[in-house]
Amino acid sequence: MKKIGLALLLIGSMFSAAQAAVAQNVDSRTAQKMLKENSEIYLLDVRTPPEYFQVRLAGAHLIPIDKFLARIGEVPTDRPLLIYCAVGARSSQVAEYLVRKGYAEVYDLRGGIEAWSKLYRLPVLSGAP
Repeated sequence: MKKIGLALLLIGSMFSAAQAAVAQNVDSRTAQKMLKENSEIYLLDVRTPPEYFQVRLAGAHLIPIDKFLARIGEVPTDRPLLIYCAVGARSSQVAEYLVRKGYAEVYDLRGGIEAWSKLYRLPVLSGAP
């Protein structure tokens, strides 16, 4: 219920009668290339701590979606952002919210870590950091 309430709050604050801003969706291969070419990208994982410890991308910063509004100050405003979750639902909400708040360069990992690890078979980490 807590996560659903936050998700609704994020969605409600994102949309207006005017055209909504949109984050850029990127597939896993594109995201991997971006991360290799630009060390300034802030990689944001919005899943739960148990999901993060089970499997995560190297260098990811964990801010669970249910804590996001309280911790938004941790998200840099002067760097590109690449956001992911399990399959893309939570990350797309956060990405769109950040675009609406004026963050300039926001990318959403299409298909989440599931696509990254299973479809594209790209490297992941597991266990405690």
